[in-house]
Amino acid sequence: MSVLAQLTAALADGSVEVVDLTAPLSETTPVLQLPPPFANTQHFALHELSRYDERGPAWYWNDITTGEHTGTHLDAPIHWATGRDGLDVSAVPPSQLIAPAAVLDASAEAAADPDFLLQIDHVQEWTKTHGPLPDGGWLLYRTGWDTRSGDQEDFLNADDSGPHTPGIAGECARWLAEETGLVGVGVETVGTDAGAAHGFDPPFPCHAHLLGAGKYGLTQLQNLRLLPAQGAVVVVAPLPIVGGSGSPARVLALVER
Repeated sequence: MSVLAQLTAALADGSVEVVDLTAPLSETTPVLQLPPPFANTQHFALHELSRYDERGPAWYWNDITTGEHTGTHLDAPIHWATGRDGLDVSAVPPSQLIAPAAVLDASAEAAADPDFLLQIDHVQEWTKTHGPLPDGGWLLYRTGWDTRSGDQEDFLNADDSGPHTPGIAGECARWLAEETGLVGVGVETVGTDAGAAHGFDPPFPCHAHLLGAGKYGLTQLQNLRLLPAQGAVVVVAPLPIVGGSGSPARVLALVER
């Protein structure tokens, strides 16, 4: 039996499960909010063209408006100034869109401290237990933040001092970008950086370091709790927007049960 035939058989009999890591995309999907004078993306919206009526008697369809970085989405290198000479989302090699994943669970730490930052030591301790990070694969950073995704205010968790969401320390972001073979980092929060990352040096270090190194970001993931620490394969399906800095994406994980 061929490898692909084995895979389809495993999918059919349930020995390989497909886990959807994608947040539903609707007008209530939380979006990033930047302070003035910076421009903000718009919420997702459907604009009905016809619904089995005089505008189209046998069909229902819509136009949509949304931002590239709305909901579960992929950040391409060109999204950030450090990656301005890198790939746009249409040029991401298909071979990099299917890759192994390591899942690092810091949900307990984030529950205790919404400003929790992942440090190099945390990742190195994780590898002692679970093995090395996958070359050409993803580090998926679980914080439990997907449980807040039904409410914009709770998801962004902002006060007068700014948003408070967990993320990755600047030195750890640099280390992941420069010292590992990862293809990118995925998170459950609205962006790959912590809520307070505007005050880091450099600001927004996950964007600056990872995208500057030609790697990718995945945001607003869900259901990471259903994945093993090692062994899942992630399938990322962004729209191939020519010149696009990113795209909403359907993100699936294949898990051997």
